[in-house]
Order: sequence, then C-alpha cells, then structure tokens
Amino acid sequence: MRVLLVEDDDRLASALTTALARHGHQVTRAGLAVDALRLAGGVDFVLLDLGLPDMDGLDVLRRLRRVSAVPLIVVTARTEEREVLRGLRSGADDYLVKPFRTVELMARMEAVVRRGTRPMPARDDVVSVGDVRIDLESRQVTVDGEPVTLTRREFDVLAMLAREPGVVRGREEILDEVWGDPLLSASRSLDVHVANLRSKTGRPGLVETLRGTGYRLGSTA
Repeated sequence: MRVLLVEDDDRLASALTTALARHGHQVTRAGLAVDALRLAGGVDFVLLDLGLPDMDGLDVLRRLRRVSAVPLIVVTARTEEREVLRGLRSGADDYLVKPFRTVELMARMEAVVRRGTRPMPARDDVVSVGDVRIDLESRQVTVDGEPVTLTRREFDVLAMLAREPGVVRGREEILDEVWGDPLLSASRSLDVHVANLRSKTGRPGLVETLRGTGYRLGSTA
C-alpha cells in the first residue's frame, strides 16, 4: 500500500519507514499537519501521530474525515482513555499507543483493511434551514440573504450540528470537539453560545435543545 506516515519525530519516522518498506509498503512521510492534509488524498493508508508541531492531530483527523474515508490509525504517546475515545469518535479506524511492536502495527493495519473502507457520508458544503444558509466550507452564515457575524466557536457549534441535521449531539460531545475539554459541561459556556446563535440569527428554533440529551439542528421558527 501507499502509506502516509505523519510523524514529527525523525528517529521514529525513520524506523517505521524502514519497517513498513520491509513489508512491501511505499511510505511518504510528513512531519507537519499542513503537509499531511495535502498528501492524504494520494495514499491508501494513513498513520497519524497526534503531537504535531503546527496543529493538534485530532484537528487533522477531523479535517481529513470531512473529505476522505482513507483507512487511518492514530499512533501516539497519549494514553488517557479520553484521548483514545476522542480519536475514535473523530474517525480513526484504530488507536495504537507508543511504544509498540512493529508486528502489532502491521496486524492492526491488516485488520483495518480487512474491515474495508468506511463509506463517506453524503453531505453538502452548504446546509439550508428555512432562510438560514450555513456554508461549512467558507464558514459563513446568512439569514434571508443577510450575513450574520459569528465568533469562531459559535460557528463551530453550529457547523457540528449542521453536518448531520437531525442528529442529536450530546453536551459533552460538543464541548469535547469544540472546546477540547468535556469538563466544561459543568459551566454555562455551551448554553451561552447556543443562546448567541439564536439571538444573532433571529431564529430561536435554529438550535433545538433536548433536555438531558443535547442539541440538534432545528427549524427557523
């Protein structure tokens, strides 16, 4: 396979490249997130480290999953259960903690390939709800043709709901992805951002609250 190895540690990258090549794989190495995102479209498999110098690996994973279903294993030194769950929820096919044996990596790659490539979810870059238009690519929102100015996190919350309209997103899930810290569920930060979305768009039903569960994209009533 053509394997993209996203790893900023030169020594580890060299060892993994040698091991992968020994098993017949063609390896392209990227030490930066920006290069990983550029190269991922031309490979059959991605091995992704999370500790990258220019962007957190989870953000790379989320961006990649918006456009690609390429098989991917997270390879990282992060051992916390929360980090593992975040990686899997963000779209990783498997999660391997350093240090690991090369034979285990090869076995995991083979298992992912046997399971088959995940289907890409059908989605539009522009989501419309009544007269509200949410452009996920350009990060712009308009209401009845008029632009609405949102903060980065306000848009991120709205975009997370808009990518899968009708799907309920839990509070901790939103806080984890947007804030990077599910412990913020004890605060009112998310509630404030949702209130701001309703107020700025003038559409109180745009974000629907399901008590004890979370939020989903609603109507514009």
